[in-house]
Amino acid sequence: MTTQGRLPSTIWRALTVLAGMVAPVFAPGGAGALAAPAAVLAAGDIAHCGEAGPKETAALLDGLRGTVLALGDLAYNNGTAREFRDCYDPTWGRYKARTRPAPGNHEYGTRDAAGYYGYWGARAGPRGRGYYSFDLGAWHLIALNSSIDARAGSPQDTWLAADLAASRARCVLAFWHHPVFSSGRHGNIERMRPLFRRLYEAGASIVLGGHDHLYERFAPLDPEGRPDPARGIREFVVGTGGARRYRFGSIQPGSEFRDRDHWGVLRLELGATDYGWRFIGTDGRALDAGRGDCAPRAGGAQ
Repeated sequence: MTTQGRLPSTIWRALTVLAGMVAPVFAPGGAGALAAPAAVLAAGDIAHCGEAGPKETAALLDGLRGTVLALGDLAYNNGTAREFRDCYDPTWGRYKARTRPAPGNHEYGTRDAAGYYGYWGARAGPRGRGYYSFDLGAWHLIALNSSIDARAGSPQDTWLAADLAASRARCVLAFWHHPVFSSGRHGNIERMRPLFRRLYEAGASIVLGGHDHLYERFAPLDPEGRPDPARGIREFVVGTGGARRYRFGSIQPGSEFRDRDHWGVLRLELGATDYGWRFIGTDGRALDAGRGDCAPRAGGAQ
């Protein structure tokens, strides 16, 4: 019998969540000194009014520390000011002060995503642009907008190249809504591949997306989807914030783990040169977990 089988489910959930909050890591080269990594909690495809999913994932976040990354399609069906007020705000909105958002296609159901920018204000980056960056612990985090022009040479691509060149962080994470790789209903989204390539060339380590309402983890890949253990970017699809879940379609090369049966959030521990992941379902169980090393930055950024 497993340890979980000997404990009541309520106690097991509490212990699992607590472990996710306080588990220490050892600082590299620190002779055993403890270092607390920065924590990130991520999901997209969240809030339909009156549905159970967003209420359950919001309750899960109540017990988890960390910066929340909201991966687009936050207020269904059209990202109106009313939907943000009545659907998103009563659930995930209670973490607004610690949330960094990215817009999804449903936000653009309202002209110019006015409901999205009106709700988030400065936290969404410059109005109408929706891409911005910030530092968290030892990491540089970049929010991109997959609903506007992302072609090579576009204003967003030009900004991204300059932002990556200016950052001296050892590790880089980027997040947006439409994933480049996905085994879900929508499949691979080509429009973001030029920005994925830009990130790969600069030595980014992690990309997060949503859009397909499921969870999927990929091996480190190059921009063409080929395995690259040394320099590849690990992509996570986390469309599990509360919207009705999808089935998987054609399984893409490089897909290492998939789940379409649970809502939940991805918790990332961002260390000085590495990271850990844990996909936590709304019952508090870790459904997927592991660790990885940061990719080497171009130009030796530290």
